[in-house]
Amino acid sequence: MTRSGLMFLAALLGSCAQLTVHALRPGDISVLSAMGIPLSHTTEASRVVSRLAELLSMFNPEVITQHLNQASLHHSSLLEQAEELSLSLSHHQTDWKLVLLFVPADSLCACSTQGAADVEAIVQEVEAALQILQIKLRHSLVHTVVWSAHPQQGGCQCMGDNSITQRLQKATLIKTLQDSLNHVLENPKWHSKHEDFTVLLQSIPLLLEPISDSLQPLTGEPEVKDSNVITIPCPTEEQPFLRTQINSPTNRREDVYSKVSPLIDSVMGTEIPCMDRGPSPTTPTSVHELRPGDIKVVAAVGDSLTAANGVGAKADNLLLVMREYRGLSWSIGGDANITTVTTLPNILREFNPSLTGFSEGIGDENSPQAFLNQAVPGAKSSNMVNMVRVLVDKMKNDSRIDFQNDWKVITMFIGGNDICDFCMDSIYFSPQNVVGRIRQALDILHSEVPRAAVNLVELLHIVPLRDLHRSNLGCPTWIVKIICPCILKPTEGSAELQKVNDFNRAYQLAIRELVDSGRYDTHDNFTVVLQPFFREVVLPRLQDGRPDRSYFSPDCFHLSQRAHTLMARALWNNMFEPVGNKTFTQNFSAGIDLKCPSETVPFFRTAHNSNYTFPGPPPTPPPVTNWGSDFSCVNTAPSDSVPTSVHRLRPGDIKVVAALGDSITAGYGAKAKNLLQLRTEYRGVSWSIGGDKTLDTVTTLPNILKKFNPNIKGMSRGRGKLQTGFNVAVTGAKIAGIPEQVRTLIDAMKKHSAVDFEKDWKLVTLFIGGNDLCHYCNDRASLSPQNYSRHMMASLDILYEEVPRVIVNVLEILEIEGLRRIKKDSLGCNVLQTYVCQCFLQPGDDSPELAELKRINREFQIETEKLVYGGRYDNREDFTVIVQPFFRNSIVPLNSEGKPDTTYFSVDCFHFSERGHADMAVALWNNMLEPVGKKQTYNNFTVDRNNIKCPTEVHPYIFTNVNSFPTTSSSTSTPTSTCIPLTHPPSHYVPLWSAAVLAVAGLVIGWGVTWLLLSCREKRKREKVKMQTIVELKGTGF
Repeated sequence: MTRSGLMFLAALLGSCAQLTVHALRPGDISVLSAMGIPLSHTTEASRVVSRLAELLSMFNPEVITQHLNQASLHHSSLLEQAEELSLSLSHHQTDWKLVLLFVPADSLCACSTQGAADVEAIVQEVEAALQILQIKLRHSLVHTVVWSAHPQQGGCQCMGDNSITQRLQKATLIKTLQDSLNHVLENPKWHSKHEDFTVLLQSIPLLLEPISDSLQPLTGEPEVKDSNVITIPCPTEEQPFLRTQINSPTNRREDVYSKVSPLIDSVMGTEIPCMDRGPSPTTPTSVHELRPGDIKVVAAVGDSLTAANGVGAKADNLLLVMREYRGLSWSIGGDANITTVTTLPNILREFNPSLTGFSEGIGDENSPQAFLNQAVPGAKSSNMVNMVRVLVDKMKNDSRIDFQNDWKVITMFIGGNDICDFCMDSIYFSPQNVVGRIRQALDILHSEVPRAAVNLVELLHIVPLRDLHRSNLGCPTWIVKIICPCILKPTEGSAELQKVNDFNRAYQLAIRELVDSGRYDTHDNFTVVLQPFFREVVLPRLQDGRPDRSYFSPDCFHLSQRAHTLMARALWNNMFEPVGNKTFTQNFSAGIDLKCPSETVPFFRTAHNSNYTFPGPPPTPPPVTNWGSDFSCVNTAPSDSVPTSVHRLRPGDIKVVAALGDSITAGYGAKAKNLLQLRTEYRGVSWSIGGDKTLDTVTTLPNILKKFNPNIKGMSRGRGKLQTGFNVAVTGAKIAGIPEQVRTLIDAMKKHSAVDFEKDWKLVTLFIGGNDLCHYCNDRASLSPQNYSRHMMASLDILYEEVPRVIVNVLEILEIEGLRRIKKDSLGCNVLQTYVCQCFLQPGDDSPELAELKRINREFQIETEKLVYGGRYDNREDFTVIVQPFFRNSIVPLNSEGKPDTTYFSVDCFHFSERGHADMAVALWNNMLEPVGKKQTYNNFTVDRNNIKCPTEVHPYIFTNVNSFPTTSSSTSTPTSTCIPLTHPPSHYVPLWSAAVLAVAGLVIGWGVTWLLLSCREKRKREKVKMQTIVELKGTGF
């Protein structure tokens, strides 16, 4: 049972008279059934139904699940399913029934001209099916929910490139379907107070989460709670019933938008205080002597913020976010004039009424009114070169522009969509690559456009925008999760969120370094000036502390005209501030008064007229002579007495290390300098078991542990098989060979005279699966994920049954796909690499073979976690198995040029070099000191010698599945649900089920019913535990 099984119907509490569908209690449900199960997710949807039945059985042990024939589901319409379901339930007329009606949205194609017609067809089919159910079913509560896979997983051919624009189009189409169904189901005929039948539409669609492949409800509620504790409302005597439209009516649309504060100014104009508005006496020949009145042409390139998506949308119309209100765009819009609309062109027109190039009205970049606003919604850095070429052509060929002589201001603002998608491909969206593509676009402007000043606006600090989706503002978080998943997915305080911040800051730094290189200050008629007002963003707040939605469009992602007004003022002011001393904070709450050119400095500020000295390239670091690490831990002592519990084990208590695995653990080619040395096993530098030299020069897990216990045993040294210690890894091994390795290891430890087999604490590390994946296409049956799990279980079973006092690290297999990017002009890389792992490295990038291997790769990871945390190894106090997941989302290390860094790999560009082993050792150690559920799930390869974490005084132990959750009462930690009293929902109430945006293993969506809340009371009666507000669902994902 997964955590999200609690959440599906947790908004269904209400009150009314008894003996109607509006007074149903959990124990009243006798039959659970479902229809409309999506063909693409039959397994997941069926699992939801079975889990829901499990929960219902807690209140009514005799509840049954009535399944439709699976074959009919694949070929029948909703109407046919409704008929069949009614017939199958005909002998349950007097029993209360809960019917789940899935409405799949994957057939909708956002880029199709038939989108609206398709929505109408679905709505008509749903309504007809519900009419059949209403006529033929009695005693029934029908819960209807729109279900969709993430857009790129749908069957829509034209959605193949998965651009943010297409995702937004798909989201709006789903929203249209949701609103259309809501309109139909608001009809009173479905909600009669005296009937025994009613229909309820779940207010938020359920979407397949793209990053974690977890199906979960996506809502605007907080997502920062502990991943193992779900706080949900318990029923009260006033509200003990399942929610219906009658017993808990909602004015949801009005409630949601009541959160938007009214605009202070209905007119978004600005007063210009500047007295001297004239141009230069003669047309300047230097960009460093440019006055506002000298500007003849404005232009802009960028994404939806420059295209002005949703800027003029009314607060209650989400679909208007698709409109591009280019005339209101902060940097290029020219609607009306400065008295009513504040934009950079409207300010400049006060200095030169003949200004041209600005955009007007509504339309895309190809509309005549767009003119030189060539921003494209959804654009990324990769689109900038093409965008700039189109812009240059337009300027050259338009009769209104004297291309050679007119002074131009071009504003470029890009990168937001790159950071939104960086977690999907951290190589492609690395700061070096993103800024490299921006550099290519600027290079074109530099070489082809005379008399131009380019405003390069620094990427905004996007992380604060998460607050909009952590407050009770009614924001459509499910839509933002589609268009910007990498920002909203991470939980507060997680390593993933830190990575978002790191990437965001790295983008900003790389852009600054590009401009600071002086690359664009080679002649007097062109310059690029960084305008940094977005570097730090301070969200506007209401008096109660919540973010002010009036600065945002209805999707809580794009900005409203109110924000565009402030952005225009901030950009203008930045243009008059000296380089090196510009305002770099955008505080939306603070008023911004326009600055004016002064008598002493009447020009737009550039590096030259600011007397700014470019810092030049950073100094070249000294060459690295070894891959050792620095050690700063203070608490290195072992326990006062030898612990008897594995959950109280300090690093200094470890007496023996051992390792199982394949060529990676054997150190294959780790120090090889040529192909002749490739086959040598350098076991002394192996990441998990090597013991060559000391930590100062060789970073391995045993060398780290030697800082806590210098007498540790079992490490391997040197090369070959002369001093292997307890490194029993075999080059070429697959998972099927691990049980034999375990037997070999046990025999070796028992025979070793310096090892007290019964009393010494042992640390065993298992890393296996690469060869299984590399040969999968040749033997799918024996190398299946199921067999992988079976052999893993056999290996762990032996350890569990025969080895005392042991902690086992199990590494999830890395994402091998990343190794396809490792390229080097050498014989080893060009010839050997492909043959080392043919199944993964030979298929084409978009081939079905590669797609299958990627899926199997992920299934290996999932099977590992399911086995380890399934409770099978939790009944011994001196034994535990822990998944260390730093390779789950493998990131290929990059060099200073943004290309894959081959120094982390051996001469075959597949196995790891000594440098790679060193970083793997640090990642493994750090995972060991991170609690289960909060471990870093990606590798962070770096040259830094100071990455080793330390045990703390508060938690000096190696983290296990038990001591990671100190409040849990059982020996195996299972996340719990905590009940709190439910009060009457206020007028702005949003159901608390929407708070659970949780990652769920096994692709299970978040379902559950509020009646589960009653389990608080039922559980107390059955178990009589002291903590009467805790419900533990053992053996589940809770």
